Amino acid sequence: MGAQPAFLVIACGALAREIVALRTLNHWPHMVVQCLPADLHNRPEKIPEAVRAKIHAARGRFTSIFVAYADCGTGGLLDSVLAQEGVERIPGAHCYEFFAGTAQFEALAEAELGTFYLTDFLLQHFERLIIHGLGIDKHPELLPIYFGNYKKLTYLAQVESAEKMAAGQAAAARLGLAFEYHLTGYGGLATSLQQANATASPRMTTSTITWQN
Repeated sequence: MGAQPAFLVIACGALAREIVALRTLNHWPHMVVQCLPADLHNRPEKIPEAVRAKIHAARGRFTSIFVAYADCGTGGLLDSVLAQEGVERIPGAHCYEFFAGTAQFEALAEAELGTFYLTDFLLQHFERLIIHGLGIDKHPELLPIYFGNYKKLTYLAQVESAEKMAAGQAAAARLGLAFEYHLTGYGGLATSLQQANATASPRMTTSTITWQN
């Protein structure tokens, strides 16, 4: 029989690229990542039970489980599920907060409440999730309805890139918003995974990443 995997991370699909990068940078071969669809953010009420199902499926197969979600619009329901299951998650209300850090995010929000935020993932999928997802491509008259109360687009970048910076500026112009840029790196995601990893007992020499459709 093979060695038992020590550390399972149940993650939002929007964080897959960053988690894989951190796993490589930190040499965590014992970390297994299972991703739920990023599109669940459009139906946050479904996140808690989807996470619970992943936890139940993992029981007895891993010695440690960690959830790479913030509250993500579940209104505390995810925390209720995790308390029942005895599993911890990344602290914070959403990925903008844990990437930027609570203090910086609160300062950004206080400076301009009418801010629309992008991460590397949201920027990469801007057309699919924002323009197409909200129907703006077919009905441009919807743009001021969705974004009329916003004044600024703030791009919280995980990886520094001139190409991504230009794409962020183009996205802001597309929405008719002022542009602001902050290089956050992996922020609280890195800290939380490091802490969770420190409590796990590494017992495997290979790792995998799987997706649920």
